[in-house]
Amino acid sequence: MSDAPILQGAIPILRIYDKDKALEFYRDFLGCTVDWEHRFAADLPLYMQVSRGGMVLHLSEHYGDGTPGTAAWIKVENSRALFEELRAKQARFARPGVDSDEATLTDPFGNMLRFDGSRN
Repeated sequence: MSDAPILQGAIPILRIYDKDKALEFYRDFLGCTVDWEHRFAADLPLYMQVSRGGMVLHLSEHYGDGTPGTAAWIKVENSRALFEELRAKQARFARPGVDSDEATLTDPFGNMLRFDGSRN
């Protein structure tokens, strides 16, 4: 029996500044579920988890949690179907191409989500 540590999947923490804009992008556009939200008090910063399939992201209004412009690489099975789904929504802020296995989408806070279906 080994006492070697076993590392699990990492969950990126992305900095956000506006809950409504975050929900518009992550829930309404990307199709994520809001798993939970946390605030220490009503007037304090929001920390929440969103997910879709095996993708899990933490979104935080806390100063020091993440830096705007952070990039997260997300492995996707059938990426073209995802990009077709997103493009069909005709969002004013993002319309990924459907003829590629890769796309980088930037959220309203400058964070880059790099979806990659080419390395499955």
